[in-house]
Amino acid sequence: MKKILSVGIDTSNYKTSAAVVDEKGELLFNHQQLLKVKKGERGLRQSEALFQHVQNLPSVFEELFKTEMPDGSGLIRDHIGAVSVSTRPRPVEGSYMPVFTAGHGYARALAAGLGVPLYEFSHQEGHIEAIRHYSELRDVNPLICFHFSGGTTEAILVDGDYSEIVGGSKDLAYGQVLDRIGVALGLEFPAGDAMDKIAMSSQGHRQIFTKIKVKDGYVNLSGIETQGQRLLREYPQMELLDDLFETVSESIMEMTLQLSSKYDIHNFIYAGGVSCSRYMRQFLSEHLYRDLNIAFGKNELSSDNAIGVALLGGKKIWL
Repeated sequence: MKKILSVGIDTSNYKTSAAVVDEKGELLFNHQQLLKVKKGERGLRQSEALFQHVQNLPSVFEELFKTEMPDGSGLIRDHIGAVSVSTRPRPVEGSYMPVFTAGHGYARALAAGLGVPLYEFSHQEGHIEAIRHYSELRDVNPLICFHFSGGTTEAILVDGDYSEIVGGSKDLAYGQVLDRIGVALGLEFPAGDAMDKIAMSSQGHRQIFTKIKVKDGYVNLSGIETQGQRLLREYPQMELLDDLFETVSESIMEMTLQLSSKYDIHNFIYAGGVSCSRYMRQFLSEHLYRDLNIAFGKNELSSDNAIGVALLGGKKIWL
């Protein structure tokens, strides 16, 4: 029986991504290419990111179209039954970023050329599905999904087709805080992974940062970013980052506990690039109550990717 595959495309402000999955969720193709950021810069303008996506995508599809099926049944391109794409950051009215038009345009052309349906989702929905699909919480409802990335810090209550933002940050995202402090320390953008490795190598630290206040599942993060910029010349890098990651992890733990109590929910998913942090994962696994079910994903599923979008589109044709 011929396998019917789903293609996903995601063009975020950090990475050009494309993926192909089959009806069992097996990943047959996965391309994740970080966009280039000049040293010392704290990110890319939308026009710069859009240009890089336009430059990257042709070679991505050249690679995809010559990739063979694992079972030797021909080329992947001959089995594609749907094309899916991220067209906006979040599934809410007015959510828009120009970078997603690059992937959207290529997805439309690909679907038309292959004669298969095109499905549109948000970047956030793809992030959550990439973790949820491969976790023990795949079919569990209700649950709360955290999306921690370079531009987003939100907690979304999900119950079937219903979703509602119930927590997060009222100003900066966790990823912005880490990247801004990391770049100020001389690390390359995005800086989170390098900072995480430094923090994990610490053998102990003193309290440097003021604790982040959490109220009703929400935080404000501009204060800790300002504090970090001020303190980075006063403390050794390892000590500073160790306490920064602990302070951030404590606030995420407090958000989790507050939302669990408020909504009587015990199932939590952590998605987005910040959730790749080994420090954060270890801290939450050690400190959260044992009656909470928490799910993380592999780094390729947590950071920006097209896998979740491909899975969402696949569900449209496999059901």
